[in-house]
Amino acid sequence: MAALAGRFRGFLPVVVDVETAGFDSERNALLEVAAIIIGGEVGQLRPVATHHFQVQPFAGAVLDPAALAFTGIDPFQALRGAVSEEEALRGIFRPVRTAVKVAQCRRAILVGHNAAFDLSFIKAAEKRTGVKNNPFHLFSTFDTVSLAGLAYGETVLAKAALAAGLDWDHTQAHSALYDARQTAELFCRIVNRYDLNREYP
Repeated sequence: MAALAGRFRGFLPVVVDVETAGFDSERNALLEVAAIIIGGEVGQLRPVATHHFQVQPFAGAVLDPAALAFTGIDPFQALRGAVSEEEALRGIFRPVRTAVKVAQCRRAILVGHNAAFDLSFIKAAEKRTGVKNNPFHLFSTFDTVSLAGLAYGETVLAKAALAAGLDWDHTQAHSALYDARQTAELFCRIVNRYDLNREYP
């Protein structure tokens, strides 16, 4: 089997899911972020490491009540164990950079379900905090909406997961950690289907 570094032109796939207090990455708070690093041999990709943080709203953030009701997150619940945006980003970026180096890749590429949304919140938090060395490609992503539409004819994450033979727990949905795990499994199943009889240099 060829090394993972050759599968995606030197990009290491990392699944990211965020939960937020609205749709505007500049104004609404980032409340939760999970990142799952993908590894394994080509044709046998799998999730290999998970990093997850509850995040404190940044100063002046707009908290949309409808978004909070949808996610079920109380931003000011002390038991959340939330950290600052800066700490969360550093906690994601550092191990991803290490994984990129170990895999002999050039950069990470964000994998997400509606990936542009997740990337926009990561980049907005990066801008607010001044955290450097973002390991992700600045604009390219792998979107499991498109991949699942191709592979299964489904674009909703829950329906795509079920079509792929995964379990789905509606009580855990809209948690960044759960959604990232399901997205990672979905991504690996789709990609592995297309790697069974092909070698990559």
